Amino acid sequence: MAPIGGNNDGVPNVISERRSRLAGPSGLKGLMYNGSIFAIAVFASLGGMVYGYNQGMFGQILNMTSFAKTVHPESISNPTARGLLTAILELGAWVGALANGYIADRFGRKLCVVIAVFVFIIGVIVQACANAPSYILGGRFITGMGVGSLSMIVPLYNAELAPAEIRGALVGLQQLSITFGIMVAYWIGYGTNYIGGTGDSQSKAAWLVPICIQIVPAAILGIGIIFMPQSPRWLMNEGRSEECLKTISRIRSADVDSELVILEYLEIKAQYLFDKETSQAMFPQYQDDSFGSRFKLAYHSYLRLVTDRSLRKRTVIAVLVMMFQQWTGINAILYYAPFIFQDLGLTGNTTSLLASGVSGVVMFLATIPAVLWVDQLGRKPVLITGAIGMGICHFIVAGISGSFENSWSTHTAAGWVAVVFVWIFNIHFGYSWGPCAWVVISEVFPLGVRAKGISIGASSNWLNNFAVGMATSDMLANMRFGTYIFFGIFSIGGALYVYFVVPETKGRTLEEMDELFDDENGSGKEDLERLKRIWRDLGLFNEALPPITEFEEKHKVEHSEQYA
Repeated sequence: MAPIGGNNDGVPNVISERRSRLAGPSGLKGLMYNGSIFAIAVFASLGGMVYGYNQGMFGQILNMTSFAKTVHPESISNPTARGLLTAILELGAWVGALANGYIADRFGRKLCVVIAVFVFIIGVIVQACANAPSYILGGRFITGMGVGSLSMIVPLYNAELAPAEIRGALVGLQQLSITFGIMVAYWIGYGTNYIGGTGDSQSKAAWLVPICIQIVPAAILGIGIIFMPQSPRWLMNEGRSEECLKTISRIRSADVDSELVILEYLEIKAQYLFDKETSQAMFPQYQDDSFGSRFKLAYHSYLRLVTDRSLRKRTVIAVLVMMFQQWTGINAILYYAPFIFQDLGLTGNTTSLLASGVSGVVMFLATIPAVLWVDQLGRKPVLITGAIGMGICHFIVAGISGSFENSWSTHTAAGWVAVVFVWIFNIHFGYSWGPCAWVVISEVFPLGVRAKGISIGASSNWLNNFAVGMATSDMLANMRFGTYIFFGIFSIGGALYVYFVVPETKGRTLEEMDELFDDENGSGKEDLERLKRIWRDLGLFNEALPPITEFEEKHKVEHSEQYA
């Protein structure tokens, strides 16, 4: 067949045009149209629920009398060391997310989830046995390793299964699941707070039930993921082309010879061949598939994330987007919500726990529109709007708190106004930086370094999360209302960063991201020509795509000779 298009400069658009013609609807229609993918993504997002539940749960039990009587957190006299009780989970999550880049590539996305769940459950059991702060510290660190791993692998898995037109929605399910977990944790904590009474008679079950109940969704995820389809992109990367093709056909509910399945298969194969040829050209000495060579290639893959110009921009975007997400102050409010609401004039543990529960509800509800519309509105407008909204809320709360912090008892209405703006802040985060930050980092990296790139982004999330957790208690004590001004400035900074630096990725396939970042970074001519040659060799520029069976027979010998 004659190739479409008249010159090489316009050639990459051919694939985009064909993909646009074959793409299904976006938004709610798209989710219904891709029902099987939607169901798989919802199940996988149980990992997000586990992650969110942990964020909401611990702040609740810290406020319980029976927890203090059993664990004795007051025995830690150093305020910074006491902050570790909350923040050490994030330190463990940073380790888990960073290590997961190699594990996810080496053992696959599904097995990675199983390992993460196993580690998570061990950490929960250690916490349930706690009678001293050391148990909580050790258990939360181990739990954090599992949570960090899940926070990286779930958006990666969802992104690699999703078609471009609903990828943002499916990755956004991670954040919806996180906010659902936070909401459930708040209300479980509010309910169990009454077991045995809210004073000295309070039962140990008041804090043990919230800790132990999270084993249930984790175990369901760990067992159920075994029966889910493997990532077709990982299968291709492992040389399992036939399984890759069958998986695409299954999850798209289309015949293996349909144009949609063939196009997606060839796009994935093109990216795989490009990464393989690039690896051979750069590291010919590590191509024997031994453990040592695989490890060295993994090391150099991480190194390329900062030495390659195109990859470096993607890495910086992933790291800074996650940094800005955390320094909006969202987790400071989630972890310390009961104490923050008390500082804003709400009296009594029960009232502050109730206000925290409302925070969880409004954030969950605000995330739903993001899942439905992020693929129609785009990433940048949503991120910018949310950041500006969060910044304004912080500045208003700072103004109210600075004016009445010494006289809340006579200005209860002002206290409730501040609480309402904390809730509005949660709404702005729920529809914007909560889901969209994960969407951006899950889609900007190419196949060869995607797992490792996302692990870097996720580790940035957790490292900054750890810093926020450690700093917030001291900030609230020493900076008081200045804490909200600080977070407000970071929120506005996030809006400016997205506006000037982050490209719009709406509607692009994962394989098309190379075109986007190559255009902006001026990637080497050799790489661009290599990619075009592979596209042409695979028949992606032809008027009609080649049948897969005919194509595989033709190219099996060619590429086996090329890579011998």
